Amino acid sequence: MLNTLSGRLLILTTLFVMLAEVLIFVPSVARYREVYLRNRLERAQIASLALLADDMLSTELEAELLSTAGVYNVVLRRDEVRELVLSSPMPPTIAATYDLREAGPITRNRDAMMQLFSTRNEVIRVIGAPVQDAGLLIEITMETAPLRAAMIDYGLRVLALSAIISVVTAVLLFAAVRVLMVRPIKAIVGHMQRYAAAPEDSRGLIRPSSVVIEMREAEEALQKLQTDLTQALRQRERLAQLGGAVAKVSHDLRNILTTAQLFIDRIETSDDPLVRRLAPKLVNSITRAVSLCENTLAFGRAEEPAPTLGMVRLLDVVQDVVEGERLADDANRITFDTAIMPLLNVRADKEQLYRVMLNLVRNARQAIAATGKPGTISIVADEDDDAWMITVSDTGPGLPPRAVEHLFIPFQGAARKGGSGLGLTISAELVRGHGGKLTLKQSTPEGTAFEICLPKGDGMT
Repeated sequence: MLNTLSGRLLILTTLFVMLAEVLIFVPSVARYREVYLRNRLERAQIASLALLADDMLSTELEAELLSTAGVYNVVLRRDEVRELVLSSPMPPTIAATYDLREAGPITRNRDAMMQLFSTRNEVIRVIGAPVQDAGLLIEITMETAPLRAAMIDYGLRVLALSAIISVVTAVLLFAAVRVLMVRPIKAIVGHMQRYAAAPEDSRGLIRPSSVVIEMREAEEALQKLQTDLTQALRQRERLAQLGGAVAKVSHDLRNILTTAQLFIDRIETSDDPLVRRLAPKLVNSITRAVSLCENTLAFGRAEEPAPTLGMVRLLDVVQDVVEGERLADDANRITFDTAIMPLLNVRADKEQLYRVMLNLVRNARQAIAATGKPGTISIVADEDDDAWMITVSDTGPGLPPRAVEHLFIPFQGAARKGGSGLGLTISAELVRGHGGKLTLKQSTPEGTAFEICLPKGDGMT
């Protein structure tokens, strides 16, 4: 029970109610003591009035009146005359005098606690105002033992009543919490457990039904989480199936390209100047295609292979990309503008960097071509003490809002109709493998710009 929310709430409620009752215990006992003393004063006043009515009372009757009032003697002041009305043999010492006419709350509380915790039976003097204006004051002497016994009895009854109130309040609160909080929470937990057992089953999705605002918000948040997770799991399953198909295609394509590579080796021996000039570029393209197939097979088995870092002349990589994309621009509407220092070297895997640049430049070319208007693709490189920055920008129409929202997410961040969005996803993953970051710097109707940031450090500091 101590490990449950409702059980702990039950115990805490009981303790808090008891604490509240203890805080009012002191003034309650002090008030009871005052009422007790005033009652003794009233009894003494009644006894004294009986004597004043008939001053011929016997000694035995006078002692009985004092015993009934519970006092030793009574002094009544009337018309400025202090008169000992009733008396009996007095103990030798009066321990304290209490004037009920002048005692404030703090004084009453203090005197009550001192009286309660004092175990000695003492004689005290009590002064008060007579009832019905029957004089200026009335004064009695009495023992404290009966007063303390009455206070202890009253205090115990107050504590017992407090305990009963605490238990009843706690039980009612326990039942309310069970109905309003624990049951809805258990229902949410049950939905989570059923969903965890079969996340692909849409019937396991929670349907918000609680009328409590906080609980309904929790149900709605869980419903969104389950929906997003189910979609992600389905997407992951489709990607796994696609990955298997691509791996099979890549395996056969690699064999075909390897055969083509053998034929290219024979073409390089041709005497035709044009063939001899284009053959190296064709060899490079087929080599990259074979490498891509091998990497795809490796990706199907695990993840993108770790980059083999080395100092790469950036201009060579960019020129290879630009020449290939310039040939793909049949309409010759696109201008390629590069601003890269010839001696600028970056630390990267040459093949992976080529793939990243190819994806970005190809996306830019396709975006401009889709408009049917001329455009410019700019590739600018810069560096500082910490990193190399490569910016690829275009004058195309910019990315659609959905592509910006789901950037770098497979099959969701496609910039054009029919695209898969895999190019940017793969590029971002390759750049992260270098310890860098691929970011979208701009996407407006005037154009798009991506920045590749490659760190210069080794990541050990």
